Amino acid sequence: MSLTGAMNSAVSAMKAQSTALSIISNNLANVSTTGYKASSASFSSLLTSGSTSSASGGVTVAKSQNILASGTLVSSSISTNIAIDGDGFFAVTTGDGSEIYYTRNGSFTVDDDTGYLTSNGYTLLGWPTDADGNVVGGTTATNLEQIDTDKLTGYAAATTSVELKGSLPANATSSYTSELELYDSLGTAYTLEVTWTKSTTDDNSWTMSFGDLTTGDGTAVTGATISGETTITFNSDGTLKSPETAVLSISGLTSGASDLSVTLDLGTAGATDGLSQYSPDDSSSTTVDISCTGNGCAYGTLSGVTIDEDGTVYGNYSNGESIPIYKIPLATFSNANGLIEMSNSVYSASSTSSGATYHFAGSDGVGSIQDYELEESTTDTNTEFSSMIAAQQAYSAASQVISTAKDMFESLLSAVR
Repeated sequence: MSLTGAMNSAVSAMKAQSTALSIISNNLANVSTTGYKASSASFSSLLTSGSTSSASGGVTVAKSQNILASGTLVSSSISTNIAIDGDGFFAVTTGDGSEIYYTRNGSFTVDDDTGYLTSNGYTLLGWPTDADGNVVGGTTATNLEQIDTDKLTGYAAATTSVELKGSLPANATSSYTSELELYDSLGTAYTLEVTWTKSTTDDNSWTMSFGDLTTGDGTAVTGATISGETTITFNSDGTLKSPETAVLSISGLTSGASDLSVTLDLGTAGATDGLSQYSPDDSSSTTVDISCTGNGCAYGTLSGVTIDEDGTVYGNYSNGESIPIYKIPLATFSNANGLIEMSNSVYSASSTSSGATYHFAGSDGVGSIQDYELEESTTDTNTEFSSMIAAQQAYSAASQVISTAKDMFESLLSAVR
């Protein structure tokens, strides 16, 4: 190898080790960056074209990053801080949402101005759902929307079903009353009086009818039409005979709410899991203890957001209801390490990575989503310091080669002189 070749090789070595040190420095700088994937220097030898006796080309270096490496999950105090336990990437966007990017950085918070879940200028994407958590519109990239927690700032639901449980007195000599709690589509609460009248001709038969309807503050509702009077029969052992269900209808509510149609679950025929008939110790009371458990709720305002393991985003409301509003998908790639690295631990797809395939979290081999957690950087300080020492020693050795070659040049020139 000529002295010039030796110096060129040494210069390439110093340049390569400088690049390696830059990569190490960047890893250490991002040791606390959420979702950051540590890079490493990959060295390759170079040969001078036509060289047959010795390699005098030196070395080149390339940056490589294991994007699939998973960092440790650590706790957070924010419900919308999320981490992926397993494979997959969050889909995010900026601006008008025309471009989709990918990240493992789940440090999302609710933007006070827009209601979007954002992190470092990127907005989390998800599929819209109905109130039962079913995706609406399809599970494709074109159906992804910027998750807007202000989509449903308030929530109320009408009562559509009620379970009735309790015992009617077999030795009854008069009518009895109980109450039924209902909500209309605007969240207005009502109390409906239920009258239980035993048949005078059949000891195992009762009539359920409905009386006064009042609002939650006790105001009588006038003009409403109530129907649903039902005959209920029992077996000789006190179990329910028929029917298992009845329908209560209320129309003409003056609040402007939709008419109510409520399915009353009276129990299972031949069982006592609903209504039954037995002789009590004291039948002198004019009321009966019939518990009524129904759905529906009063109007409530948005009080917070939580995210489930399967990626369902819930709006939590002041009335105690939690309603699904979005589903967060996880994206996978045939070659995730072919993604193009961007700032803020965000990546864009490339021809090498292929396009994204979207999955429900916790299915198809992708990870689950953990709320109140974040994924730490994969930088290992011990490894980086070790690599730093190796780079320093290699750089020093290469500089010594240049110093030695310089001395040899000077000796050669002195001989010539």
